[in-house]
Amino acid sequence: MIDYAAFARLGVATVHEAAGRAGIIDLPLTQVVPGSRVAGPARIALCARRDNAMAHAVIAHANRGDILVLTSTDPEPYALIGELMTTQAQVRGVAGILVDGAIRDLDELAAMGLPIWTRFVRAQGAAKSTPGQLDVPVVVGGAAIRPGDVVVMDCDGAMALPIERAAEVLPLAVEREAHERAMRERYAAGELSYDTQGLRELIEGD
Repeated sequence: MIDYAAFARLGVATVHEAAGRAGIIDLPLTQVVPGSRVAGPARIALCARRDNAMAHAVIAHANRGDILVLTSTDPEPYALIGELMTTQAQVRGVAGILVDGAIRDLDELAAMGLPIWTRFVRAQGAAKSTPGQLDVPVVVGGAAIRPGDVVVMDCDGAMALPIERAAEVLPLAVEREAHERAMRERYAAGELSYDTQGLRELIEGD
C-alpha cells in the first residue's frame, strides 16, 4: 500500500532529490489553488490535437484518489478542462489534475479547491470529436508517466515516480526530510552551508 499522503507532505523537491534527482516535469506550470499539494496514482488521458473527448472519458473512469494527467499528441493552449468537468472530477473523488494543455474558468477552479496544475490558462475551447487513448504511457515535460505511476505536485511544480520505485524512495525522502530539519536548526543557530558542505575549503583552499 503506497502512502500517497506521505509523498504529498514530503513534496516535489524532497521526493525528486530522494529519487536521484529524477522525474521532474519540466513545464512552466500554474498552481491553480495556492498552497495545495497532492500525490496519487496517474490516470492518463492522451487527447487528440485540440480535442478533449478523452478528458471526459478519463473522468468517467477515474477512481477516488487518482491524479488525472491530461495531455495530447501535440499540446497547445486549448482548454482541456474547465468548471463543469472539474465539478465531475471532484464529485468522483479525484485527488488532483495535471493539465499539459490549458484550463479555463480559472477563478471558479481556484474557488472549488481541487488541486490543479496547468501549462496554460486560455479561454479557447477544444473539440469533442476525435477519440484519443486512455491509460497509455506518455511523456509530459520530459518525464515519462505510465498509468499508476506516482505523481507528486506542490508549489514547486510536479514530478512523476515509477510505481515500482515508490517503496524504495519513500524512506529515502523521509530520511532527507529529517536531515534538512536538522540542518535548518543549525543554520538558524548561525552556522553556514558554506562551511557545513565543505565549500569554503573547496573555494578558498587551505
